[in-house]
Amino acid sequence: MPGKFFRVEVNPAVFKWLRESSGWTHEDVGKRLKTNVETIKEIEVGTKKPTLQQLKELSQAYNRPIAAFLLPEPEIEKPLPKDYRMLPNKEGIFDRKTILALRKARSLQEISKELSSNIEYDIIPKIKKINLSDNPDIIAEQYRKIFGLTGEKQKKFPDAYKLFNYLRDILEDMNILVFQFSMPIEDVRGVALADDFPATIVVNKKDTITARLFSLMHEFAHILLGETAIDIPELSIIKRNKIEFWCNEFGSSFLLPKKLAKMLFESEKNNLTGTETLKSLSGKYKVSKRMLLYNMYKLNYIPISEYKDVLERYSPEKPSEKSKKKKQKGGISQERKCLSEVGNKFVSLVANNFDENYITYSDALNFLSIKSENFDKVMIKASK
Repeated sequence: MPGKFFRVEVNPAVFKWLRESSGWTHEDVGKRLKTNVETIKEIEVGTKKPTLQQLKELSQAYNRPIAAFLLPEPEIEKPLPKDYRMLPNKEGIFDRKTILALRKARSLQEISKELSSNIEYDIIPKIKKINLSDNPDIIAEQYRKIFGLTGEKQKKFPDAYKLFNYLRDILEDMNILVFQFSMPIEDVRGVALADDFPATIVVNKKDTITARLFSLMHEFAHILLGETAIDIPELSIIKRNKIEFWCNEFGSSFLLPKKLAKMLFESEKNNLTGTETLKSLSGKYKVSKRMLLYNMYKLNYIPISEYKDVLERYSPEKPSEKSKKKKQKGGISQERKCLSEVGNKFVSLVANNFDENYITYSDALNFLSIKSENFDKVMIKASK
């Protein structure tokens, strides 16, 4: 195999940049290439050249084209979103899968910008920027009205997935893209990219659907504030960061306004934290049991001791057995997977650009990460 021994001239700075920007350590790369750490370090200072086979291996590992290793200089990329995760000793340090998801989101954001320009689509968010001095409860109430979401309407959705899609469609109409990518839940649950157009939200596909709903509205709050952020949205009685607290309050008030919460809690006062009560309210209004408990404590319906005791039963909330069985049976079709990940708005952008001959068929398949046999099916589903 010639590639196994053929040495390639690369810029050591590019080789190092590709490793670091992909979240790999020297040890990780050495293990992947079945070589020692010193060899990797020698390539990065220019005293050794990598083989073609090694570049092919790393191209696959980093999910980068092999041509990236032949760049004359490292590319200038947008900085990572501000880290609001508040994880001990992990500020700015992300799992490799998270970094891949962030890169994909940035790439699709840039592609969307170009595709929108081709067909003269507006990409400025149809929102009014707000400040931390604004009351999150009042802003949430205003946006519930804009979204046409009442307590009765919320209850009529057959499940939380339908509510998620309803909110997602409205956000996309506001020129805010919503992507769903799989990332380690302990590493990240949501991302808001407000530093470029179209504004973009990413939620973790591995999360429960009620958690995704909260992340969706939490990240929307970051967009309203003009904040580019990566975080683990989670309701907490401890105020650790004023921006995260504001976004949490907005998300909670949007999905479960105080007036609605009080009405529900008053009607279930005799068995407020009972398993059946929490299950019933969670199912009817498509909110997590954690959110219900948080509001019960915040509105003085239960003491902190009861809040903590009951919360332990549901921390962390995990995907239901129903959704697990669905995945075990083979998961969803490729067309549904595509629409779930990138949304109707992005698919429509690709379709319209293809119809107007701005992009090739191959481009369209590449942008949507689908095979040719799924193209028509994706287009049909997106148009419904």
